[in-house]
Formats: sequence, structure tokens, C-alpha cells
Amino acid sequence: MESADGVVEIDRLEQGLLLDEVDTDIDDQDPVLYAASFDESEENFVNYQTAYWVLYSLLLVLAWGFGLFMLIYLPLRRYILRKDIRSRKLYVTPNAIVYKVKKPVAFPCFGFLEKEKYVLLPSVADIVIEQGYLQSLFGVYSVRIENVGVRRPASDDVKIQGVSNPLAFRKVVLSHLSNIREEVFSRQASAIEEVSTPRMGPSSVTLMSPPSKSPGYDYFSQLGDATILQKLEEVSSSVKRVQALIEEQNPQAPAN
Repeated sequence: MESADGVVEIDRLEQGLLLDEVDTDIDDQDPVLYAASFDESEENFVNYQTAYWVLYSLLLVLAWGFGLFMLIYLPLRRYILRKDIRSRKLYVTPNAIVYKVKKPVAFPCFGFLEKEKYVLLPSVADIVIEQGYLQSLFGVYSVRIENVGVRRPASDDVKIQGVSNPLAFRKVVLSHLSNIREEVFSRQASAIEEVSTPRMGPSSVTLMSPPSKSPGYDYFSQLGDATILQKLEEVSSSVKRVQALIEEQNPQAPAN
């Protein structure tokens, strides 16, 4: 059986490993460049959603009478809206826009709904700030993150209501996105310059240098010179023989 000290030591090792894993997960997270706030617009957001709910309830009361239940549900609805906006987190990292929310379901006793959305910065085309007529009455803004792809439907865009300072959020995202695109463009330009610039390497020097002489080059050159001299001597001897034959056939006439 293992001793108690051994069990304690194993527990300490397991705790150390768990702490190391937690620290590694924290270190792997990207730093936050900007975090949007929802606190300042909480009351305006709740009042806007309440007015929206009441208008629909009155229309349904006149139509089928179902709007009466919606009016009774209104206090619980306001509670859910407050929990919703207080749980929202919207921040910008060097690589993406992150949006997280954890809100209660229609009846809070049944738990919460969690939602996380990550939008990569290279896929962002623009940050659109919208405000309808009813939103303008309560000072509520909507932020819509447009995608780059023209074929993608507008429903794929991320739309967030209740951001306190949407202009600052839009400025941070677009400025950081501009820096990323400039960095990518500069890298591509430098790569093109490196490819287009000619380089004089050792191979070019080797091609321009004269061919080296083989060890038997001098021997063959001397042998060629001796052969030429021998041929010349043979030709001269042949010429002399021809002259001698001509003189024998045409002797000079005797003197008178």
C-alpha cells in the first residue's frame, strides 16, 4: 500500500499540472486591443426594448387577444433584457472581433443561453452604425459587421445593439484593419522586388571565365606542329624531284 505522504505528493503534482494548463490557456489568448462598453446604454436599451414589446402587445391584443399575456410577461421580459445586456462582451483582438453573451431563456428557471461569435479581421469589409426611428428616440445604436464576400447574404452579418460608443469601436477596428492590410501589401511588394532583382552568383562568374586547358593539351599541340613541319619537308622534296626531271628532259643545247 502507498503511504499517506506519497498520496499527498501525487496530489501536489496533479495540482501543479492543472495550474500549468490553466496558465498556458491564459497565455494563448490574444491580447485585447479595445473592449466596447454596454453599461452606459443599459437603461436606454431596456426602455427601447420595452416600448417595442408594448407596441407589439397592443397590436396582438386588438387582433387575437394574445397580447394580453405579453403585457403580463413584461416585468420578466425586462429582467431578461437587463441580464442580457450586462453579460455582453465585445472586444477587438489583433486577429478577430469577439462577441460573447449569456442571457436567460424565456423562463430563467430553465437556464441560460450562451453565444460566442468570432469574426476574423481580414474578412471584415466595414463597420456600419445604424439607428432606426424608435432607436433614435431612446438613444440606442446598432453596430453591424459587414463581411467581405459579396455573395454572402446580409443575414451572415453580425448585428449588435446597445453599444455605448459605436464610433470609437468602428474607428479602432478600421484603423487596425488598415494597418494589417498595409503590412500585407508591404510584404508582397518586398517579395516581388526580391524576385525581380537579378543576382550575380558564382555560376555566372564560372560561365564568363575562359575554359581551362586539359593536361594533354600541350602534348597534342606539339604533335600537331611536328606533323605540319614534316608535311612541309615532304612537299619541298617533291618539288625538287620535279625540277630535276624537267632538267633531264630538256638539256641545254651545246655551244657552237
